[in-house]
Amino acid sequence: MSKTRTLLVTGAAGFIGSTYVRQALAAGYRVVVLDALTYAGHKENLAEPQLHPAFTFVQGNIGDGKLVPQLLAEHQVDAIVNFAAESHVDNSIASPSAFIMTNIVGAYTLFEAARAWWKNMPAEKQDGFRVVHISTDEVYGSLGETGKFTETSPMRPNSPYSASKAAADHLARAWFKTYGVPVVVTNCTNNYGPRQFPEKLIPHMITRALGGQSLPVYGDGMNIRDWIHVEDHCRGVMLALEQGKPGQTYAFGGNAEITNIELVKKLCATLDALRPRSDGRSYEGQIAFVPDRPGHDRRYAIDDSKAEKELGFTRKYNFESGLKSTVEWYLSNDAWCSSVTKKAA
Repeated sequence: MSKTRTLLVTGAAGFIGSTYVRQALAAGYRVVVLDALTYAGHKENLAEPQLHPAFTFVQGNIGDGKLVPQLLAEHQVDAIVNFAAESHVDNSIASPSAFIMTNIVGAYTLFEAARAWWKNMPAEKQDGFRVVHISTDEVYGSLGETGKFTETSPMRPNSPYSASKAAADHLARAWFKTYGVPVVVTNCTNNYGPRQFPEKLIPHMITRALGGQSLPVYGDGMNIRDWIHVEDHCRGVMLALEQGKPGQTYAFGGNAEITNIELVKKLCATLDALRPRSDGRSYEGQIAFVPDRPGHDRRYAIDDSKAEKELGFTRKYNFESGLKSTVEWYLSNDAWCSSVTKKAA
């Protein structure tokens, strides 16, 4: 696929999408960003890309059945990469309606716009058109003590968030099988890295630790997650765009399983070294166990050997060094943290 093409990247003012935009611009793509700028989407995440001549920003929703087709035609879009989603599990439990509207209805609206646009393309352009839909390992539910999810694992979502993402994955498959729309789905494990909104575990613990607040850990803290650096994940998404086969799903993991309590303790130790408490005590003293979250999956892990074999996917980040550099980023970017959290308050 030629790297002089135009991408419509949705949800790109968020954590993962903004990282992908940086990679796409560096690779020579023209990028049109569509983002609703909800509490988790911030133009601050796109400060550098906005200075690039191949970058265009449009505020809007993927569920806007008039705006999306307009953007596809106006910018002669060659591919869509859909990061747009409500993504925080706790929020989905408290108020699932936004998750249904964005993650299911919004995805449907986007796929329909893509279908109409692709169908009316010249034949020579149709072959190169792609819709890459970004999903999560949470659609597969909870693993036991052994084994890993693969692209063929049955979907058994346990939260409103994961159920909404599973529904969108099914829509993507159906739009390929029924209409031929060249959709590629990607599923990944937990992401970490710079510019992640502080509601998520790692930045949440960093900001609360520095603020002298308790560090709440659900249940016994033994829930296991596999962590992938956001830049590794986005490189995988780029490979899925450029080399993925329509109708296929590709999974990306971090090969870095760790219990929640062990991760929080690692964060505390890193903060102890980089920004010690004034009283000389460890941040571990701020850890507090709280009642478990409803439907809390016990373990996630992904086998990404298909992506390695078919796409040439590799990881550049080691979890230990990646976690340390992530903490350093947050310690060096107080202004960003203050700005995004103030907006969401």
